[in-house]
Amino acid sequence: MAKRTLEEWEETTLNPLKERFGERRDSFETTSGIPINTIYSERTKPGPTEFTDEYPGEYPFTRGVQANMYRGRLWTMRQYAGLASPEESNRRYRYLLDQGQTGLSVAFDLPTQTGYDSDHPMATGEVGRTGVPISSLADMEILFDKIPLDKVSTSMTINATASVLLALYIAVAKKQGIMPEALSGTIQNDILKEYIARGTYIYPPEPSMRLITDVFQFCSNNVPKWNTISISGYHMSEAGANAVQELAFTFSNAIAYVEAAISSGLDVDAFAGRLSFFFVAQSNLFEEVAKYRAARRMWAKIMRERFNAKNDRSCMMRFHTQTAGVTLTAQQPDNNVIRTTIQALAAVLGGTQSLHVNSKDEALALPTEESVQISLRTQQILAHESGVSESVDPLAGSYYVEHLTDELESQAFKYIESMDGMGGAVEAIREGFQIQEIHNSAYQHQKEVESLDRVVVGVNQYQSPTPPIEKLQTISPSETQNQLARLAKMKSERNDKEVHESLENLRVATRGGSNTMPALIKCVESYATVGEISDLFRDIFGEQTEFTPF
Repeated sequence: MAKRTLEEWEETTLNPLKERFGERRDSFETTSGIPINTIYSERTKPGPTEFTDEYPGEYPFTRGVQANMYRGRLWTMRQYAGLASPEESNRRYRYLLDQGQTGLSVAFDLPTQTGYDSDHPMATGEVGRTGVPISSLADMEILFDKIPLDKVSTSMTINATASVLLALYIAVAKKQGIMPEALSGTIQNDILKEYIARGTYIYPPEPSMRLITDVFQFCSNNVPKWNTISISGYHMSEAGANAVQELAFTFSNAIAYVEAAISSGLDVDAFAGRLSFFFVAQSNLFEEVAKYRAARRMWAKIMRERFNAKNDRSCMMRFHTQTAGVTLTAQQPDNNVIRTTIQALAAVLGGTQSLHVNSKDEALALPTEESVQISLRTQQILAHESGVSESVDPLAGSYYVEHLTDELESQAFKYIESMDGMGGAVEAIREGFQIQEIHNSAYQHQKEVESLDRVVVGVNQYQSPTPPIEKLQTISPSETQNQLARLAKMKSERNDKEVHESLENLRVATRGGSNTMPALIKCVESYATVGEISDLFRDIFGEQTEFTPF
């Protein structure tokens, strides 16, 4: 029997059914607004390239950065955690490692992120609220007590004070007898997205970029297994960016970092292999899988075609994924387990290198031990029981997924071209371009939720009374008091002369244009605090006022 054309099938089979019963919507789109056809087939797929022309482990890495992916090594299971004190956080990390977690991920409180010690007036009421408070090496020693830092990789979600926290990590490792070259992990260190989506910046963009390139240079020579930046689309997505915007704004920022590093005298192949990325996993399964595939191909093209990278490793986009915090609901919180499972599945099908699964109670409080265990078990069940890790890029060749991959790449590159025309990511930030685009996307999303065009189960549809969760993680006032007492004790016992000398040496290095990392390490080893170091930088660099798009 001769194959019918798509048009013939629509005329004889599809349209009569639609005329009789209709469809749920007049049109269907992905979360990013990409139109969704009724079906995709070989005859509807544009372009001459078959998916079989690309293989995993080879440029442009659409199908994965390793040839055998999870058949060789599973993704790193890295649950993000930071509680109200270094002691409690240390207990949580050791618990997670005992439960099978394969890497650490540290959440810091807001004062630490913005360069204030726990005893600063600006820290009042915020100590330990969003993560662990770290003011000095004394806190860091407790945080990683009995955790062998040469055997566990650590990711630290920290940006404006990233170089200081890296210095603290190197210092605490040295106290364990571990040299920097043995350390592996990541600092987020992505300040540009702070100006766009989060707001935990301290200094203006130019000196902030200088601190970042200092880290690139120092680590390439001294901490070779360390990922020097995790360029984040996650937070822009949490602020309202769709998948196209997440790709475009992330890579525009990444281009700015690469350009800054090259301008500082670094060879692209000397640092690019240690750049990493951080993406969200939203609930639109196929669009998210396609997003990760498009991201790898885009980054490979950017590095080879734009920056003339010779080493394939420079073109490999390695990334961490976190399920979408913004999708967690306080209503019917058990539903969040299903949401995060779908999101985690998308990340794994898309070839992530590490993964955090949010806990069901995070819309209400910091997660309990019970809820983080469920989140970790979600990863472990996907890894060992679902079969999705047995084949590389198992959705490759899906006409729908291949179409979405191509479409996301095309639309994201158009965004990047627009920002290039403005002078790049930093100039676009100054003009408020990214912020405005994200605001528009977030507004559109909310309109759809309120009009019921977008169903959020348990929130705007299928509502039912939600009994209160009996057990929530709480912060005791005593934990804050203990933190303040430890800080006061440390300040009274340290050698003030050594602290003063180390800070002055940092001041000289900073003003003289030297790499700041060696002086930073000496500062934290003398027990100079995060706040004292940040204040020194504030004095030299100034502080950035708020970026506004209106």
